Amino acid sequence: MAWRIADTSASGNSVAVLLEASRGALSSDTTLVVLADAGVENVNAQVDELITAGILRRVLAFTELQFSNSMIEAWWRFLNHQRLFLHSPDSVTIVHRLVQCYVDEQNRVLPHSAFRGQTPDEMYFGTGAAGAADLTSSATAARRARGEANRSASCETCPSLDAAA
Repeated sequence: MAWRIADTSASGNSVAVLLEASRGALSSDTTLVVLADAGVENVNAQVDELITAGILRRVLAFTELQFSNSMIEAWWRFLNHQRLFLHSPDSVTIVHRLVQCYVDEQNRVLPHSAFRGQTPDEMYFGTGAAGAADLTSSATAARRARGEANRSASCETCPSLDAAA
């Protein structure tokens, strides 16, 4: 993932981020695809030049696809609510640090169930095969422990399941 914090909203920022992301991608024989909405930051003359040059291929949500870019929109919402809104950033430097910490945590540290317990970096780079097995065994153990705790629970008002039998 590539990102940047800018003082202004300009189409050149989108181009710079797209170029950085394309350089950081694993080598491939195919043109990289960018799923985007039709916002002015994604559809403008400078981004169109990247598309025309064959550096990237843009696919517009709800225009060329029948679904939205809701996953990235959810990511932005979480960034705002879990990092930015919890602080009072009074400079671009502080915003940059908060975003950098969040991106690093999301990509390197937090496992995702959609990736069967792997982090996005482990999934992308193919380095986290053990995560899926660990997630499955941990989930099985947690279900077993929760069931045992529920069956053994009792209070003064309710008899335990053993006493009721």
